[in-house]
Amino acid sequence: MIYDYVMKDYKGDEVALMNFKGKVLLIVNTATKCGFTPQYEDLMNLYDKYQAEGLEILDFPCNQFLAQAPGTSEQIHEACILSWRIRFPQFAKIKVNGKSEAPLYRYLKDNAPVNTGKRIAWNFTKFLVDRNGNIVNRYEPKVNPMEIEEDIVKLLK
Repeated sequence: MIYDYVMKDYKGDEVALMNFKGKVLLIVNTATKCGFTPQYEDLMNLYDKYQAEGLEILDFPCNQFLAQAPGTSEQIHEACILSWRIRFPQFAKIKVNGKSEAPLYRYLKDNAPVNTGKRIAWNFTKFLVDRNGNIVNRYEPKVNPMEIEEDIVKLLK
């Protein structure tokens, strides 16, 4: 179950995903130097609009795709605060594919209902998780976060 995982935040502190039980989660692998990086703005729009109703966005920077998440986790966090004013939880850099992939991402890929293959194709792949920890959908990078709004609202009600 998704709540079984413990991940490190951008400061290196452990965060149990159990802390997010009862929330609707949008889990995203991100990068600060990617063509999809402007999606941070729409992620923040969604967060501003729905966080009080129970939405949490979990941001996992990933440097696996053309090294588009350079720097330390703390440097990435500072850049995200300055450029996109993010306030949602941001975690330490992880790998989302291969032998060193984060177990959380192995779980997400193996259990998503959308059959898009087991590999994460690029930065800004999104997983939507309901309040009970069930993976509802997987959205590929080209899907803008605002296109997911209707699905989020259904889960929040």
